[in-house]
Amino acid sequence: MTLFDRVADLPLTIESVSREQFESDTSSGFHRKTTVFELSGEGETGRGEDVTYDVEDHDALAKTPGNVFDIVGSYDSFVNFSAALDGTDLFPTKVPEREPSLHYRRWALESAGFDLALRQNDTDLASALDRERDPVRFVVSTRLGDPPSADRVEMLLERDPECEFKLDPTSDWNADLVESLSGRDCVRILDLKGQYEGTEVDQDPDPELYERVVTGFPDAVLEDPAFTDETRPLFDDDEDRVSWDAPITGVESVEALPFEPSWLNIKPSRFGTVESLLETIEYAEERGMSLYGGGQFELDVGRDHIQLLASVFYPDGPNDVAPREFNLPEPPEGLPQSPLSPSEGPAGLDF
Repeated sequence: MTLFDRVADLPLTIESVSREQFESDTSSGFHRKTTVFELSGEGETGRGEDVTYDVEDHDALAKTPGNVFDIVGSYDSFVNFSAALDGTDLFPTKVPEREPSLHYRRWALESAGFDLALRQNDTDLASALDRERDPVRFVVSTRLGDPPSADRVEMLLERDPECEFKLDPTSDWNADLVESLSGRDCVRILDLKGQYEGTEVDQDPDPELYERVVTGFPDAVLEDPAFTDETRPLFDDDEDRVSWDAPITGVESVEALPFEPSWLNIKPSRFGTVESLLETIEYAEERGMSLYGGGQFELDVGRDHIQLLASVFYPDGPNDVAPREFNLPEPPEGLPQSPLSPSEGPAGLDF
């Protein structure tokens, strides 16, 4: 029995659909908006968060009154609910600014339905999959400003000397900065952003930068490089440190990588469906790949969901699932420390 087989037959009833928009400034210098969908029925409510990045897509939906998704009804299985979403116009008010947003909104509705199905059947994710929820190790993802400096890293290390980081190198990182950060032995992942196109965080495949960080951080995971004739040879002896994030949307995308990976960053919204997510996790586990969770500046329940997935499937990985407060421009005092402990008495997709 596959992981998805264990939950595919859960029935659910949706009596109403509602939504709420959230917004916040972020440590990366952009204003974040997300939309949380609530599917309610039989005295229970399931929630899922749309992490579409474009404000225009959230605002267009917010300006449309009432329920715009025709998904109210009773479903004899979760798999049939998911099939109903296949025929649902997820962007009825406008075409999404970016194609990946189709997966992001699909995941928001599908995860809300999954949460509801688990609750209506008096269970939670770990129990349904015959797994455990373990304490979650997390790293803090942050950019280093313009011009880049180690100031934010130093500030967080002063509060918690054991804090670990996922950082986004840019071509402005000089040798002194690399040496300074490497000497702190706190950088676990370097996100090279080489697989993004048309975003504010694109990073061109810079051979000098790649060589600087590959050699300067000999133990760090190297996420999403872009391979060119100049950059590919730099990873010949370090393929076991290369991880993939942006391209990963299902098993086929893993099989299409230039070599079988040792690491994958699992962001559920990229998969769109519960079936694709669980299928890919199972595929990776069978091949001994190391997994860790990724965040997308979730502002509400989506953060809980990625922490839950990490707890159930890869609790000891360098999970980019730090509590939301770490993403604020000025994080408050008293931040939680790693690892995060699961809640008691969970239901649905509660962490």
